[in-house]
Amino acid sequence: MSINEVRWLSECGSTNAYAKEHFEEFGPVGAVYTTNQTAGRGRLGRSWVNAEGRALYYTAVIREPLAQPATLPLLASLAVRDQLAQRYGVDCRIKWPNDLLLNGKKIVGILCESVSYGCQMQGRGIVCGIGINLAQPQSYFDAANLPNGTSLELQGAKVDLAADPQWLAEALTDFGFDRPLYTFAREGFAPFRDEYKAACVNLGRHVTFDLPGGGTGSGTAIDVDADGQLIVRTDSGEEKVFTGEVSVHGIYGAV
Repeated sequence: MSINEVRWLSECGSTNAYAKEHFEEFGPVGAVYTTNQTAGRGRLGRSWVNAEGRALYYTAVIREPLAQPATLPLLASLAVRDQLAQRYGVDCRIKWPNDLLLNGKKIVGILCESVSYGCQMQGRGIVCGIGINLAQPQSYFDAANLPNGTSLELQGAKVDLAADPQWLAEALTDFGFDRPLYTFAREGFAPFRDEYKAACVNLGRHVTFDLPGGGTGSGTAIDVDADGQLIVRTDSGEEKVFTGEVSVHGIYGAV
């Protein structure tokens, strides 16, 4: 059993929306999950296509004060990567900041959102939504126009749809988020930086990225700093990227 509250819903419009609505009912770390999410959305406002019964839709509720909350998506990518390795023996790579790729295709998406709660909305917390493609067939990705998406089952993993969602939800809550938070809450991303860099597919590759004032820049990704920023060497010097879209060239065109 999980030591933190992990709620299962047979159906949910959005686990992030549910977690925000019920935020104060959870302790410092908790979670909600379903395999049937009917109104999800992705990062940068992208829609999330439901795959009823064949994917895990999970949201961690973080009420613990964090020294560096903006870097939680990077920690989350490591949390999911570790638990997928333990459950399935797969070696996912991280596309900065928090997408997980397996054999060059996207298998996990992560969306973190801040929450205000309590008296006069002075409390601050975060919900961290995670979608894991467990066993969708290729026809799902074709119909959803997701040529760069894949599922664990398509990549050869043995998926048990009856047992895996609960196992992953509880493992992510207790071991992916709760235990690392003892360090992350105090020190931020820096203690996890080396592990993250070793898994980051961007580094050493040509990337394009959104510029704060509009337009795009390009160069070679050379580092991820202690603040979680992607450092890109361009013709005009080094750029620090922390928001917006980053495409990586040389995997399957760009991802």
